[in-house]
Amino acid sequence: MCGIAGFILRAGVEPAPGTLERMIERLGHRGPDDSGLYREGAVGLAQSRLSIIGLETGHQPLLAPADGLALVANGEVYNYRELNAALGAAGRVARTGSDSETILHAYAVHGLDALERLRGMYAFALHDRRRERLILARDRLGIKPLFYARLPDRVVFASELKALLALLPESPRVSAPALRQFLHHQFAAGEDTLIEGVRRVPPGEALVIDSELNLTHHRYWSARRVAPRDIGPEYASYELGERLDAAMREHMRADVPFGLFLSGGVDSAVLAALLHRHGAGRIHSFSVGYRGTRMADELDAAERVAAHFGFEHHRLELELDQVFGRIPHSIWAADELMRDYACLPTSILAEQASAELKVVFSGEGGDEVFGGYGRYRPPRLERWGKGLLRPGSGGFRTRGQWARRWQRALYGAALATVEPPDRAPFVAAWQATPGDWSDLQRRQYTDLVTALPDNLLVKTDRMLMGFGVEGRVPFLDHRLVEFGLALPDTLKTRDGSGKWLLKRWAEPLLPPGHLSAPKRGFHVPVGDWLGGERAARVGELLARNDGIRTWFRPEALPALVAARRAGRGGGRELFGLLQFAIWHRLFIERPGLTPAPHEDPLDWIASD
Repeated sequence: MCGIAGFILRAGVEPAPGTLERMIERLGHRGPDDSGLYREGAVGLAQSRLSIIGLETGHQPLLAPADGLALVANGEVYNYRELNAALGAAGRVARTGSDSETILHAYAVHGLDALERLRGMYAFALHDRRRERLILARDRLGIKPLFYARLPDRVVFASELKALLALLPESPRVSAPALRQFLHHQFAAGEDTLIEGVRRVPPGEALVIDSELNLTHHRYWSARRVAPRDIGPEYASYELGERLDAAMREHMRADVPFGLFLSGGVDSAVLAALLHRHGAGRIHSFSVGYRGTRMADELDAAERVAAHFGFEHHRLELELDQVFGRIPHSIWAADELMRDYACLPTSILAEQASAELKVVFSGEGGDEVFGGYGRYRPPRLERWGKGLLRPGSGGFRTRGQWARRWQRALYGAALATVEPPDRAPFVAAWQATPGDWSDLQRRQYTDLVTALPDNLLVKTDRMLMGFGVEGRVPFLDHRLVEFGLALPDTLKTRDGSGKWLLKRWAEPLLPPGHLSAPKRGFHVPVGDWLGGERAARVGELLARNDGIRTWFRPEALPALVAARRAGRGGGRELFGLLQFAIWHRLFIERPGLTPAPHEDPLDWIASD
């Protein structure tokens, strides 16, 4: 796991001295173990390294001088051993123990077709000097991030937005459509980010940039290629076990110890069973709950699972101020705005785990792959009604997070008139699905290409990498994703519950009764914290923030605060404004400013 950055310049252009050094310095948290730079002609590459595989020999950039190739990579190629064996038959012998070196040899032999052979989570930049091109590639599901900006004289790229801000020709500007999407849906989806001109490399694609800075998109994988299968429960259970075991064997490859985030739910419990089954031993596991709140948690359930498998378990019970003291650092770490409250305890878990480990397993993807979310099985009348009121996505992802009255009251003129519509990414994803797919498969796919890479995996990657910890997500092995998406609906949902096949397969491996317990989820008691006098103080400080004054109507803030204090809604809206105000200070007003892991959020709202 690492941070990567770099550029390709138009002919005759020279970068300012220290450009690569400044970029990679902003990514030091992603790779505290090592760093390296490369400059050849118009191309510069940089990497900060977190050593997981090939500890002594994996320094980057990796070079293949005879082939004219140079590489910086972030993530893991899990099937590097199998690929190295096949490449050896073609005369390509690995010089290091690094899984990333496999990318160089695979490209030298297969060109861009090498991407279809890689299994893992990765983002990389590869300079092909002979063909005078730079290749930026991202894994199939978007587990690892990669951003780029096309400027008049160069294309720049990095693992995180913060490494690009100093290279933009003007002060960073907010993208109004992306801001609207964040407010409505808690994240912005698609290629555009919250910073104008900075884009994401899409999951499952490579971006090929030639010496004239022309960009060509090369798509090497899409879940739309999955064909529905007619398969019964017995053979499906057998095949699921085979795929889970294959994915876990590869994901457990590491030259350092690893642990597990254990929520007490289905997905992390299944990972616990698989880790135990594959000989992980007495690994560290971590769970989190809260003191002084009415909200139930799953600490006891997680502890039972850990005891069942003999793990060394760490039970964290947090005070509310301890949780919400994470707000400034989590916003800085995330880069992108997202109203996923679970970022806060995840950040605390990551810091706790970093004292023991560099690698942690996590259960992200289980709901998307095996049909777990309640939103995947709405009543027929509800689906019909929502589709009628807001057409284009089969009644899925139709309702925004902000109440209409607060949109009308608080949006400034520029924000209120934004095009395209806020639901555009969800409608586009839905409309792109094959005609023989079911409604459930379309819902899964829409989440797989929007909410998963641009929300859930942002939390997993950035909160952990904020403390130099790699998160591994075996449910997002693309072979499992293709299997789960192709399953008949009846093997995913039964009797009003999701993930039927996964639960059926896992039940004999888990503590008795674990799967019958009600699901509580990974909740955060925001309502217990953002109320009373604190809500009033937040409102006062928001009115003094430059971003709020630019994009919203500060005169409407007292009404929002009054509604929140009286229990008449406004909680999501007030928290969203708080997040935006802090993000605006960190990424627009004061790029380069870094909060400590625990800060009073109120100190970070008002502009200087």
